[in-house]
Amino acid sequence: MSGRILRLACTATVSAAILAPTTPALAAPEAPEPQERSTAALLTDLQRLYRETEQATEAYNATEEKLEKQRTEVTRLDTALALARLSLHASRGRAGRLARQQYQNTTGISPYVRLLLARDPQHALDQGHVIDRLARERAESVGRLTGTERKADELAHKARAALDEQLALAERQKKDRDTVERRLRKVEGLLASLTAEQLTSLAEFEKQDTAKAQRAFIASGALAKDDHKPSRVAKRAMRFARRQLGKPYQWGAEGPRTYDCSGLTSKAWAHAGTRIPRTSQEQWARLDHVPLTELRPGDLVVYFPDATHVAMYLGKGKVIQAPRTGEKVKISPIASNPVLGAVRPEFRPRKPHRDKPRSSPDRRSSSRNRPDH
Repeated sequence: MSGRILRLACTATVSAAILAPTTPALAAPEAPEPQERSTAALLTDLQRLYRETEQATEAYNATEEKLEKQRTEVTRLDTALALARLSLHASRGRAGRLARQQYQNTTGISPYVRLLLARDPQHALDQGHVIDRLARERAESVGRLTGTERKADELAHKARAALDEQLALAERQKKDRDTVERRLRKVEGLLASLTAEQLTSLAEFEKQDTAKAQRAFIASGALAKDDHKPSRVAKRAMRFARRQLGKPYQWGAEGPRTYDCSGLTSKAWAHAGTRIPRTSQEQWARLDHVPLTELRPGDLVVYFPDATHVAMYLGKGKVIQAPRTGEKVKISPIASNPVLGAVRPEFRPRKPHRDKPRSSPDRRSSSRNRPDH
């Protein structure tokens, strides 16, 4: 704990020194003197800022995930539109050839008169069948041309709308990124305003607060006394997560060198062969919920009422997590943050439905009571 806060404080101090204004007119508004505030109040403020930053990070992650899907959709529509335009070009060429043939073969004599004047009526009838077939082909070509034109027009509209959506998401992503960076600056500003003694006291106070919360959580009976056995898939996910220990937290990152909280959990389960949503909110919303008393290693523990943080359960009341800016992937007590609940990424098949016997309960009872022969 203390190492994290001290590292952040050093970073914030250096940044503040580099960016310090050279004239009083540009100075930031004066903040209350740090020594006038209690350690508990400082920790409350710091945790609030961390949580606001993580909320903004998960919003950025959600936008990034939507943007990636939208890019794929735009590419798909562009490919389909290109193929439709090639087909339209071919249909127009075919229709043009048929039109020229029709013009070249046009005469002022009707097929009926040609039949009456023909030396070989049967040959004329055969020619009539050919003419009918060509007429049908012309009609089909015109129909294909019309249909291809309509399809190309629809795809063009969809491609334009998809591109507009992509541009809107890109603009939203930029705003989300600016929000994260603005909140990180607030964290750095608070840490830079603290003395070394305050930072040490803050780290120790936070450590004690977490230990107290962990004792209360375990004593509440929220967890089963003995760990449930993890599946083989969950073991693979945990092995991957453990290999990331010590890697730095970075907001919006999903490996391989840095991670944020949901980036770690989603990549760990993807490595195990199970794709899950990217963000902690979507993991909470779309994965199967499990009671904490049924928690088993590999399950995901979700934190805060708005599901803005997530970690992976390892058993024995511990989780592995990418905590927040300034920290590294580490093993922590499960109660290091307020627990919202738990989810299981694995598919849980429902018990098979057994058809009831057609006989009534009375008849089944009477058959059971019937003596054997």
